[in-house]
Amino acid sequence: MPIHRVVREAAFDPEEVKSIVAAYEAALARLGLKDRSDPMAEMVAKKTVELAKEGERDPVRLSELIVKSLQD
Repeated sequence: MPIHRVVREAAFDPEEVKSIVAAYEAALARLGLKDRSDPMAEMVAKKTVELAKEGERDPVRLSELIVKSLQD
């Protein structure tokens, strides 16, 4: 799963990681992505961490931002 590799590269505490992974999983589901080796899943992981670094930690809002940013 690409999110764990991407999250490891950033500095988040365990609770933040749970929220970030939940947002990532929700975004993948909303985008209809099931294959975690799909390059789009990697893009979603990177966008998730990027937005989390900007301060958003709520999984629902974070997943909405991820999907919106990738659909624009």
